[in-house]
Amino acid sequence: MDDIQQTTESVSEAPAPARPSKAAAVIKLLSRNRGATLADIMEATHWQAHSARAFLSGVRKKRELLKEARRTGETSYRLAN
Repeated sequence: MDDIQQTTESVSEAPAPARPSKAAAVIKLLSRNRGATLADIMEATHWQAHSARAFLSGVRKKRELLKEARRTGETSYRLAN
């Protein structure tokens, strides 16, 4: 019985791979040539509009965020290269 216990204790499961963060997903969207609209960010993260805007505000403080002209009636945001 002790042998079985030792065997099961010595077998360790591999840690689950870390899933990408929502912040990383938004940065990826903002890095695209066309950038991302607020709707794009909300859809990708399931955040509400105020949360997406707050994230953009934080990005604006930490990185250089460009605000593009409204082409289709929505503002598109993207990171400066």
